[in-house]
Amino acid sequence: MAHLLHVWHEMNGWSHKVLPVLAESLDLGRVHNSQISNLRNAKLVSPGPEVFLALAQANEVLFQGIDNFRTSLMEVHPELLKVLLESSIPLMGDHGNPISAGEFFEIFIGVRPLPNSFNWFIKEEEAIDLSGALADLLCQGKSWRSCRKQVMDAYPALKTLRRDRFEAVMAGLQDYTAQELDGELLDLYTTYKKLLLIDSSKVSIKLFLEQLRSRYS
Repeated sequence: MAHLLHVWHEMNGWSHKVLPVLAESLDLGRVHNSQISNLRNAKLVSPGPEVFLALAQANEVLFQGIDNFRTSLMEVHPELLKVLLESSIPLMGDHGNPISAGEFFEIFIGVRPLPNSFNWFIKEEEAIDLSGALADLLCQGKSWRSCRKQVMDAYPALKTLRRDRFEAVMAGLQDYTAQELDGELLDLYTTYKKLLLIDSSKVSIKLFLEQLRSRYS
């Protein structure tokens, strides 16, 4: 559960305050900043059912699309609307539907595995090697200068900080940490598919990660 929430926040570039404010603004249930923070760090031992319900209802709102709630959010919390318009990716299960309250609970207690698209277990000690392999794979052995525009156009994240960090990694000036890679992997996978015109039915996100690992093994 901690890994799932961490990745959810990382791939959207959210602070731990976003979901509680969204739940309060649209009357989706009650979840506190501290509960989100503790869930992300595996420190919340026994959250009540209202926490899982609020998470699921917020997730459903994101799945339906922020445009459906734009007017309401503009009235009650325009700053939140601005954040969500930049990035509001929902958590999807393997069945193709947003993760429900029951599924959140089952993941939390360990009777349901993480969705396949979130179950990649990147180790801290391999993050530097994966960062280097990423630049090599996406540029197909070319220099960063020659492939920069094409790669940056394919990278889907809109937040300036994320784009700057991605560009620095691709240029070999920085490396991702394991936690950063956890949050970035979905967008890196999307970038890979766009650049190489790959069908996701032929190359899964796990196979993409295996290809990265094979480049330094």
